[in-house]
Amino acid sequence: MRLAIELRRLRDAAGLAAREGAALLGVSAAQISQIEAGLAGVSEKRLRRMAANYAATDEEFIDALVAMATDRTRGWWEEYRGSLPTSFLDLAELEHHATFLREVQFQYIPGLLQTEGYARAIFSDRIPELPDDDLELRVRHRVRRKAILEGPDPKPYEAIIHEAALRVRVSDRAASRAQLAALLEASEADNVTVRVVPFDLDGFGGSWTAMMLAGGAVPKLDTAVGDAPHAAAFIDSEAQLGVFRTLFRRVEGMSLDPDRSRDFIDGLVKEL
Repeated sequence: MRLAIELRRLRDAAGLAAREGAALLGVSAAQISQIEAGLAGVSEKRLRRMAANYAATDEEFIDALVAMATDRTRGWWEEYRGSLPTSFLDLAELEHHATFLREVQFQYIPGLLQTEGYARAIFSDRIPELPDDDLELRVRHRVRRKAILEGPDPKPYEAIIHEAALRVRVSDRAASRAQLAALLEASEADNVTVRVVPFDLDGFGGSWTAMMLAGGAVPKLDTAVGDAPHAAAFIDSEAQLGVFRTLFRRVEGMSLDPDRSRDFIDGLVKEL
């Protein structure tokens, strides 16, 4: 879908209607519409012809689009297709392909850092209650997402967590202690940075939405993920990406540095 969106943007930037783009490519307008709707694939040769027809000169960006068009990855998340909401699968796929991940959370521990017990408590609190099988599917899916932070080529990941999320007990004292201890352990990894925004911070004027920034192969292909009432909202417009980048930098600048954040979390563990 992101490839389709970017191809449509290139055509729009060239000032061409779909039928004009189709004529330049020697195909029907219906074929262009299918490609731009994500209903049909596109070969490398055809994609490069489209880029040339649209006077697109950013070679790095075009190469990144070609990589997207020719990728045939069927990741572990496909096992859950038809069993979980599509947004769950889309998020796992986005994280898999990201070059980096940056996240801000005010209410919960970020999903990529949640223990199994914490995740189960979160999903158990849903109204109406989930059937046991659905609940366990969601827990397993969430735990499997953490694989991108491990292994031979882990993703660079930075999480900024408000003290409120650290103190809220989604389950019991033991589960909270286990979650904080796991958070401390994760923060020791070279690719993981955890920062804390404490309650007593001056100048923290508002509670912004939770968000994630996923780096693309080039900055134009970055994606922001924001909270929405029923699913994650994937945001890819340059203007909105600029807003999310600015918000992240602002919250990052207000947060404790990684060493002080670890000390802060360690203090909360000892309180429990």
